[in-house]
Amino acid sequence: MSSSEFLWYIPNDVKSGHRGDSAVENHNSLETLTSHAKTLEDHGWKGALIGTGWGRPDTFTVAAALTVRTTSFEPLIAIRPGYWRPAHFASAAATLDQLSGGRVRVNIVSGKDNLSAYGDSEGDQAHRYARTKEFMRLVRRLWTEENVTYEGEHFGVTDSTVAPRIRQNGERRHPKLYFGGASEAAERVSATEADVQLFWGEPLDGVRQRIEHLKSLSKTLDRDLPPLEFGLRITTLVRDTTEQAWADAEAKVAEMAKINGAGWNDHLQSIAVGQRRLLDLNARGDVLDDNLYTAPGKYGGGGAGTTWLVGSAEDVARSLRKYRDLGITHFVLSDTPYLPEIKRQGDQLLPLLRD
Repeated sequence: MSSSEFLWYIPNDVKSGHRGDSAVENHNSLETLTSHAKTLEDHGWKGALIGTGWGRPDTFTVAAALTVRTTSFEPLIAIRPGYWRPAHFASAAATLDQLSGGRVRVNIVSGKDNLSAYGDSEGDQAHRYARTKEFMRLVRRLWTEENVTYEGEHFGVTDSTVAPRIRQNGERRHPKLYFGGASEAAERVSATEADVQLFWGEPLDGVRQRIEHLKSLSKTLDRDLPPLEFGLRITTLVRDTTEQAWADAEAKVAEMAKINGAGWNDHLQSIAVGQRRLLDLNARGDVLDDNLYTAPGKYGGGGAGTTWLVGSAEDVARSLRKYRDLGITHFVLSDTPYLPEIKRQGDQLLPLLRD
């Protein structure tokens, strides 16, 4: 799996204890976040997805601070159209990319948020994804063209040239644009505009079907970009033995049940199509495939906390290889407490995925 890339997750939340993380003081201080980023560098990780949402620290600011404190850490910066204007974001990202030596990655988020709190508004799902499509296309043009003039339904620029220019490095013309979403509207955006489609932790058959569908959709919609790549965002609970992993997983779920999923369900404010697909999996059983644990979704687990791959490092590596065989090349993994698990999984799991 040497061609695959492995990132972690930094929750970026003002509240401590995210998804069972250690509730330590100053959990979101620059020193604490830097310790996570530097530990990722030291234990074989490429970088980390940094979470976003109104009421959380500004993701781009956090990412910029962490690139200053590190040398190779690559932030996957989650951002929202509407919170950002395309030209403003293209300029900010190009600047950080230049200052960091080409380390920026971007995750475009179109899910529901507290839009009115930051002065944004949007209509129905069709409107939301049409705006996202325009945003992604325009940002890419601003990174790769000069003197851009565009007037769309949602955004427009006149004779716009972003400075500094993105430096091409081999096949990398600009920061990769990651995107998620399982609705038909979201998939049409991904098929035409995304560089990487991120999936939640669905069973292998579901991921296989979605990859095949998106490849077909890319052809139908005359995608004019390099082929769409695919990624998996999932919780990986790794222990020294299979038995210990399952004992710890079941204990975690029992604790979630006691607290009704408090601190785990930040993706459940509105149930998107992709989240609903995850929550519905439990009807098929508590464990799917070899070791995909669906029970967390019954007790408040949301997003990547809804399903977990559970087992020894060998068990989890074997499962991740099966996703790789389907065409997944970008992996965003995590477990709590985040900091010690960066070390454990970096030392035990990643070496098994690089042979």
